[in-house]
Amino acid sequence: MAISDNIGRFYINGEWVSPSSGASFLDVINPATEASVVKVAIGTPADAGKAIMAARAAFAGFSATSKEERLALLRRIRDVYEARIEEIAAAITMEMGAPAGMARSDQAGSGLGHIEATITALEGFEFEEQRGTTRIVKEAIGVAGLITPWNWPMNQIACKVAPAIAAGCTVVLKPSEIAPLSGIVFAEIMHEAGVPAGVFNLVNGDGPGVGQVLSSHPDIDIVSFTGSTRAGILVAKSAADTVKRVAQELGGKSPNIILDDADLESAVTTGVELCFGNSGQSCDSPTRMLVPEGRHDEALSIAKRAAEGLVTGDPLAPGTDLGPVISQVQYDKIQALIASGIQDGATLVTGGRDRPEGLDQGYYVKPTVFGAVTHDMRIAREEIFGPVLAIMPYGSEDEAVRIANDTVYGLAAYVQSADLEHARRIARQMRAGQVHINYPDWDMFAPFGGYKQSGNGREYADWGMHDYLETKALIGHG
Repeated sequence: MAISDNIGRFYINGEWVSPSSGASFLDVINPATEASVVKVAIGTPADAGKAIMAARAAFAGFSATSKEERLALLRRIRDVYEARIEEIAAAITMEMGAPAGMARSDQAGSGLGHIEATITALEGFEFEEQRGTTRIVKEAIGVAGLITPWNWPMNQIACKVAPAIAAGCTVVLKPSEIAPLSGIVFAEIMHEAGVPAGVFNLVNGDGPGVGQVLSSHPDIDIVSFTGSTRAGILVAKSAADTVKRVAQELGGKSPNIILDDADLESAVTTGVELCFGNSGQSCDSPTRMLVPEGRHDEALSIAKRAAEGLVTGDPLAPGTDLGPVISQVQYDKIQALIASGIQDGATLVTGGRDRPEGLDQGYYVKPTVFGAVTHDMRIAREEIFGPVLAIMPYGSEDEAVRIANDTVYGLAAYVQSADLEHARRIARQMRAGQVHINYPDWDMFAPFGGYKQSGNGREYADWGMHDYLETKALIGHG
């Protein structure tokens, strides 16, 4: 793809502007080649401050717009996004290594889906209701600071920006500095769609230079963060001094309970595919597969066959299932955790350390399956964020539920059964924000967010809008 001329600039107050004198530049690395493709500007607190000032100045006017005006704006954004979706997909393949087909259908497609879901939600959303003589009014909370990750860059940008605008907020977006290309295209889309000056602003940067400012600045009213639990804790601490609202979507270590009455072949095969999708770089991936102990060996054979049937390689090559992971740092972390699984005594079913055969360049990881994993092993407790599956045997269903919930995380869980009512009973016992029963289709109208250290708040459609609204009671309104 052609690199945008705006890659070295920020979008502030309706214009592409040069960074401040103290800004630096960071290489954007193509993880498939390990080569730098472009340098992105890394903003300073001064750059972030300018964007926040622009958003604050625009808030009074934009928050007073009607629902119909905001719907018209979102529809224009949707139309321009759809026209440029191939550019977004190409940018995502280049910046984070997603296979081209998946980058188009899932990565870029998810952004379009969130915009459309927000439009539908806003069409039916009521901002006022009457309770006796009191009028309950939902109002935009103010300026939103949005910090988004590299693994699903457009999914997270769209599922934050669209609901914030629907609610009447103005925003400052900081995309991941290691996958900024798609965010630049998105800012161009917002400009082309005619978003009023100051309503949407983008400043690329790192956590200390820009993220810290967004989370601590008194003129930011809500900070919405997606990323690691470690970074989310820092954001929350930074936001505490100004008592701003904090919404967080953080880490996960999602269990996948395969009940004894499930079709084991189908349940294990699909579970492997979901775990390894996006090269294992999804916070809600089913990375812990719980199987009846009497069928453990059979499950390992099925998982081995499913994993070895996936093609890892060049994201631009037809037929590639898994691309590289995002960076050398991430590659090294995954390799260390694979080594720990071997050292801790888990059964290495397939995969293992180092790159797949024939791939000497790029951050490629072998699709790896471990069996006989116990809940005290690192690979059962730590978020790996790579194509690594831990298969854990269980005796009773009560034990399966206990193992599944024995984690600091609670973003997602999965349950497989031939008996829907059976699956429902188990699903109600899961301590997770989303429980997927029998591998359902993705639902953009379902609330997305986690229990415990997986975060606070919920995203997607109208659920996302609530985070960007304040509730006012007009008592005696009549």
